[in-house]
Amino acid sequence: MLFSGKALSVQMLDNGIAELKFDLEGESVNKFNRLTVSEFSEALDAIEKAGDIKGLLLTSGKSVFIVGADITEFGGAFSAGPEGIAELMNKNNENINRLEDLPFPTAVAINGYALGGGFEVCLGCDFRVMGDKAKVGLPEVKLGLIPGWGGTVRLPRVVGVDVAAEWIAAGKEQRPDAALTAHAVDAVVPTEQLKDAALKLLTRAIDGELDYKQRRETKKSPIPLNDTEALMAFFTTKAFVGQQAGRNYPSPVNAVTSIEQGYKLNRDEALKIEQQQFIASAQTETAASLVGLFLNDQKVSKVAKGWEKKSDKQIERAAVLGAGIMGGGIAYQSAYKGTPIKMKDINQDGIDLGLKEAGKLLTKLVDRGRMTPAKMAETLNRIEPTLSYDGFSDVDIVVEAVVENPKVKHAVLKEVETKVSEDTVIASNTSTISIDTLSEPLSRPENFLGMHFFNPVHKMPLVEVIRGEKTSETAVARVVAYANKMGKKAIVVRDCPGFLVNRVLFPYFAGFAMLVRDGADFQQVDKVMERWGWPMGPAYLMDVVGIDTGVHAEKVMAEGFPERMGKTFTAASDVMYEAGRYGQKNGKGFYVYEEDKKGRPKKVVAEEVYDLLKPHVAERREFEADEVIERMMVPMATELARCLEEGIVDSPAEADMALVYGIGFPPFRGGIFAWLDSIGLDNFVKMAEKHSDLGELYKPTDGMREMAASGKTYYGDK
Repeated sequence: MLFSGKALSVQMLDNGIAELKFDLEGESVNKFNRLTVSEFSEALDAIEKAGDIKGLLLTSGKSVFIVGADITEFGGAFSAGPEGIAELMNKNNENINRLEDLPFPTAVAINGYALGGGFEVCLGCDFRVMGDKAKVGLPEVKLGLIPGWGGTVRLPRVVGVDVAAEWIAAGKEQRPDAALTAHAVDAVVPTEQLKDAALKLLTRAIDGELDYKQRRETKKSPIPLNDTEALMAFFTTKAFVGQQAGRNYPSPVNAVTSIEQGYKLNRDEALKIEQQQFIASAQTETAASLVGLFLNDQKVSKVAKGWEKKSDKQIERAAVLGAGIMGGGIAYQSAYKGTPIKMKDINQDGIDLGLKEAGKLLTKLVDRGRMTPAKMAETLNRIEPTLSYDGFSDVDIVVEAVVENPKVKHAVLKEVETKVSEDTVIASNTSTISIDTLSEPLSRPENFLGMHFFNPVHKMPLVEVIRGEKTSETAVARVVAYANKMGKKAIVVRDCPGFLVNRVLFPYFAGFAMLVRDGADFQQVDKVMERWGWPMGPAYLMDVVGIDTGVHAEKVMAEGFPERMGKTFTAASDVMYEAGRYGQKNGKGFYVYEEDKKGRPKKVVAEEVYDLLKPHVAERREFEADEVIERMMVPMATELARCLEEGIVDSPAEADMALVYGIGFPPFRGGIFAWLDSIGLDNFVKMAEKHSDLGELYKPTDGMREMAASGKTYYGDK
């Protein structure tokens, strides 16, 4: 053994080949934390001192190669400014350069994921062999960063400028076929043959059959593009990348700029350019927000796994009541992730609609090559359509997804409780109705809770798991485990009207209603909020949600929180509802909808809407963008703070992630609590006070005022 540490080791194999194995102690994956980087340097010391090595093979002792840098170490380094960032990055840049400069050939056996710094190490090797289930990529832009360990230098020299810019700017994981086509790897083999294949390739290089020195020289030299070729390549690429990324996400353009400014330089000079661009990206608010979201996501997953460990049994058989679009989506997701599910409705039309929804989603996967027809048939066979309760005594969970009406839900829930075993968990997919209210007719309320999916089920990651006053810990644990199994992000919240996401969303809609009442053009409000970062403005969002659904939910919220959410005027949504304009579902709402070339609804301005609104709103006038943003965001922020203070949600991290997962809160702002921290709570309180005459929704909570006065932040301990 040449070197043995807690993160990696080096041992001699046959024929003068040494194996450098990454295997980080106490972790399920390999990552470049400070320990690994330090030991990598020590291992290279040992390799350089050994005089009898003819070739070096890099491997992993885990099911993945290396997933990248340890993101938890970014916060302290980034807050230390350019020097701290450079200090964090320099050591591993030196390591990879040393690896690339060894006086003998190197090869890597890529198993599982090799992402970010993990892939950059692979690029430092002369030869790359990839397992057929592995994935490679440079996803740093998803954190608002660019590759910082040579990714923008080596990848363009290996695969060409165009492919490298596309891979880096998109940040996507690449499958083996794509990596082989791009010449990012030299071979793809079954995972069980990976090490042998890499050793054979390395042996051929040692024997002189393969010219590793020429490959190495290409990676260390300028890219052979003339000025005209470079101008065309970088001008069009930067324009396209900038348009795709948008002004709130600068790192994809920074990555292309790094390639552009470094293509005429040798490796070491180009790496200096990369570091400048990395430091510039790392100091943006976007990077701080996206790194924060990554850490929050890890926390949410850790909490959910904690709940799963408490579960006393697996959910092996499920059922959904109410087919249709929502029930069909739930059935599809359960079956797709391997849990058989009964799909019950009271009539065949509902069953047909649910099966059609599941079939449509599976057909798309087949058409895109992500599923075989045989797998599609297997998945569909896990969905058992039924008009009766036959076999319900054997299911572990029933998800009720019938119409959002308390009386109907009461009747259905009371009935299904008599058809299942005493141990079966019953969950309601209600979006607003109190779980305690819905549990009233049940004899086993401890087995009842909410499981709120967001539409469309297959796309939206969030599931709110709502615990009522009488819900048992066991029921919560089982449902979180089921949500995890379905591939969802489960966040446990306590019961109240609207729970967490809708309770916070409707004050946002209330801000919109008051703006339109006071003379704002709903189109202007949409444009301002979209520029602020929302995927769609409030009028468009209402159309997508369904104005009839929104009006109903608004009444539930007003009954639950009359002092804040009750209103004394006719809102624009009420006008649309009375006019039979329900949004996309019937082709007309604030906008009218026509099908585009791909059959998707495309919004078109409907002038008649202004005539409908005229009797109910003030004379139309232009609002300053800042006023629109403040009047929209203050109610949402104050209500979320109330939810945290009341214990509806357990932490700022879970609250922020719920809004990002559930309604598309702008990720580059990091969540509402992260946004409040970035602008300062004292500034927020002043902002809210400017609009206090608009009502209770615009009044900061006592907790917010206390935090503002003492200079505290929501993520003070992060």
